[in-house]
Parts: sequence; C-alpha cells; structure tokens
Amino acid sequence: MNFLKTTMLLAALTALFMVMGFSLGGPRGAILALLVAAGMNLFTYWNADKIVLKMHKAVEVDASSHPEFYTMVQRLAQRAQLPMPKVYIVDQAQPNAFATGRDPEHSAVAATTGLLNMLSYDEIEGVMAHELGHVKNRDTLIMTMVATIAGAVSMLANFGLFFRDNRGIAGLLAVFIAPFAAMIVQMAISRTREYGADRSAAEISGKPLALASALHKISGQAQRIANPVAQRNPAAAQLYIVPSGVKQMFSTHPATEDRIAALQDMASGGGSDGWSSNADEIGDMGRLKTKRSALDPTR
Repeated sequence: MNFLKTTMLLAALTALFMVMGFSLGGPRGAILALLVAAGMNLFTYWNADKIVLKMHKAVEVDASSHPEFYTMVQRLAQRAQLPMPKVYIVDQAQPNAFATGRDPEHSAVAATTGLLNMLSYDEIEGVMAHELGHVKNRDTLIMTMVATIAGAVSMLANFGLFFRDNRGIAGLLAVFIAPFAAMIVQMAISRTREYGADRSAAEISGKPLALASALHKISGQAQRIANPVAQRNPAAAQLYIVPSGVKQMFSTHPATEDRIAALQDMASGGGSDGWSSNADEIGDMGRLKTKRSALDPTR
C-alpha cells in the first residue's frame, strides 16, 4: 500500500512538473518537461548517492580512519541483514545525518561532525540505525528523486517569474502555486517514511529510547545552527533525520515530539537491551542509560 501511495505521489509530482512546462511553453513545453522529468529520474536512479554526497562534500571513512564509527555502522548493518554501506562524515556544525543510494547494495550513510560531537555512543547508534532503516525500507532512492523533482519545480517557477510570456492569470497562478503543491507532495511522501525508519531503527538497535534522546537533543540545535546545503537547496531538507530551517507546517518530517512519543510507546511495550520501560524514566530524557562516549570525528 505504501509503495502504491508513493508511486502515485511521484506521478503527481511529475505531472506538476509538466503543468509548469505547459504554463511556460504550451503543449511543447509540457512534452519537454515530461522528457526532462524522465531524464532526471533516470539520472537520479544511477547517481543518487553521488549527487547527495557531492552536495555535502562528504568524506568517506573506513575501519582504519574512524574505527569506532565504522564498526558501529558495520554491526548495525549486520543486525539489519543489509550489505555494508559506504560510510561518510560531513564536516558541518549542525547535528544531522542522512542515507542515500538507489538500493541496499549501493547505499551510503553519513553523519555530520556536529552530530558525532554532540551525542553519546548509544544515541549515535540510534541515529545510524534510523538511516539504515531508510536503506532497508528502500526509501533512499525515492527521497532523492522527490528532492530532485521538487527542486526542479521551484527552479522552473523562479525562471517563469522572470521569463514567462503573457499567458494570462492561469500561467501566473501556476508559477506561484506549483512550488507549494510540490512541497505538499514532498511532505506526504517523506512523513510516512520517517515513522517507518524510526520503527526500523528501534528494531535494529533494540534501543528506541536512544533514538528518542538523540531526536530530543538535535532537533533544537538543527533549527539554531545553519545548514548551508539546505539553505541553497531547501528540497534537500527531507534527506536528514531532522529537517532544518523550516517551520513545522512546512516540514517534510512529522513533529519531533510525535516521533519521540511513538518511540517511547515502543519502549513502554517492553524495553530491551538494558533500556528501562518504567514510565517515569521514559518521560525523562535526561535519565536515559547511555554509554557516555561520543565518537570523535577528528580522531
């Protein structure tokens, strides 16, 4: 059902791209937009990971350069029964993480230096389990394709403001409404997949409260600390575990409080791997039982 819903929403986003083409160039513009959208999707399919990683200037790490972080991801991938993804670090102060790639065999996960410096070992583990959850659920390609097309719709709209010929009120409305419509479709796709990745993370790590604690810590910082990539390309916000620089109404993610509540419900249903299911402890993020050893990305 989720696959069908996502397919329909992607089709709607492509149709919106065609409407933008029609508003700018008539029937020929619509056909050209369809061809461009098809070409973009095909290009993204083969190059999704390269696009996202280059955008963030991510640096690949391995067991020799960052043994603790790499071994953590390796262990989580084994638990999730996934091929070992490539592991990257992004030199960025904002605490965040993302996953990319067209399928589990060609996937990559990345964390920022801000996230690795801020969180405890268990919390980082929860975040990386979430990203592997996206890989396991095959969300990574869809998320990159949606970000690419939504970004193209916004670009066309900006182009139309300056170069649109006189096509009346309908064309003018298309230029202004299309980016908002693309944003709504993008949100509809992404929000459902975030809950699924949170649940997968709890299953992979066995520590739902670790992820809940991580979300609690980084959500506020993600709003206060700038993310240059998201500022240049707002459509990229859906790639991160926590979006940045957007109001909740316009966010591609569910409210962080709702995600935390869902994770707490999972824990209260039966804690695992040393995590308490006591209601008072679940409600207090400051008393989580974590191993206080944040990973040092510069080591």
